[in-house]
Amino acid sequence: MFETLKGLPADPILGLLTQYRNDPNPAKVDLGVGVYKDEAGHTPILHSVKQAEAHRLATEQTKVYIGPSGSGAFNQLMTELAFGPEHTALLANRIRTVSTPGGTGALRVAADFIQRCKPGATVWVSDPTWANHTGLFETAGLTVKTYPYYDYDNKSIKFDEMLACLSQIDEQDVVLLHACCHNPSGADLNQGQWDQVIDVIVSRGCMPLIDMAYQGFGEGIDEDAYGVRAMASKVDNMLLCASCSKNFGLYRERIGACSLIAKDAAQADIALSVMLYVIRCIYSMPPAHGAAIVETILGNKELKAQWLEELKEMRDRINGNRTVLVEKLQALGVERDFGFIADEKGMFSFLGITPEQVSRLKLEYAIYMVDSSRISIAGISHTNVDYLAKSIAAVL
Repeated sequence: MFETLKGLPADPILGLLTQYRNDPNPAKVDLGVGVYKDEAGHTPILHSVKQAEAHRLATEQTKVYIGPSGSGAFNQLMTELAFGPEHTALLANRIRTVSTPGGTGALRVAADFIQRCKPGATVWVSDPTWANHTGLFETAGLTVKTYPYYDYDNKSIKFDEMLACLSQIDEQDVVLLHACCHNPSGADLNQGQWDQVIDVIVSRGCMPLIDMAYQGFGEGIDEDAYGVRAMASKVDNMLLCASCSKNFGLYRERIGACSLIAKDAAQADIALSVMLYVIRCIYSMPPAHGAAIVETILGNKELKAQWLEELKEMRDRINGNRTVLVEKLQALGVERDFGFIADEKGMFSFLGITPEQVSRLKLEYAIYMVDSSRISIAGISHTNVDYLAKSIAAVL
């Protein structure tokens, strides 16, 4: 049977990481992998996480399965974090949340759930979007189409074109939106734009699926959830996929959440029963350790305050990196305007340079990024930003 298989190309970002690790240049810079890094280039464990883990180690009584839906405490706290504890949909008992293996697991659960609702349904994703979105949806049997989003020439959102496209889609279609820190562009909808998108979604009667992988990395926990909360207050049906990988630094623990909103509590219970069957058929039970860490932090006033401060430090460092890179390029007399980088949010931005210039940065200066010129902002530090800016200026 295996002889019928044909090899598939390796993930370009993972391949880039291998090249970076093998590069002997002491000045090399990794702007490819999308994980948070501190000034030393290390991805640390948060102090709040360390304390929560110590509590988990001291109090854990069993390793028995926790059930397909996961931890009830985690699910409730994640629901409140995303929607706010006083959201009308929450108070009306219209939301159901399950634990998942990371944000990717949440998206796969959502994809298979949509397939159960409408086999072969069309999911509209932004152009561009996270590279794994398309594969996740198509593997579940869904059809993927794109709506206009990022203007590479003007470094902005094609908002009018986006609205025009969404205004024509079928009422049985699904629209995927990035809650904040758009991956890969960093260009986010403002609140006024969110309101207009929500009006279109409501008028068309289609279902929103919101991917929130970076809550707290843009402007703040509540600010980054504006679109999620505003949408949830206007629509009957909605899906939300959330990740704890970035804002809690729990990359390898693989913990996330998938929430559904239904028209009423009875419909929500029916939908949850279908989602639980989907989970049973994919991975049966979610992991427990990461969920226990998160629920310990969110359920403890002091630990939550410490986590929010650590999250702010990560957010401020990323935003600071954006500003300092723009300032360094301006100081070098670079004529091209890179000010858009400082205006964007989250881990990523496009530099807007050509694949040939990207290749030169790698071959001549040991600066690694994907061919699209998408960079991971967290890979910038005060020790490499001068070298990075000079290298970019040299290839322009």
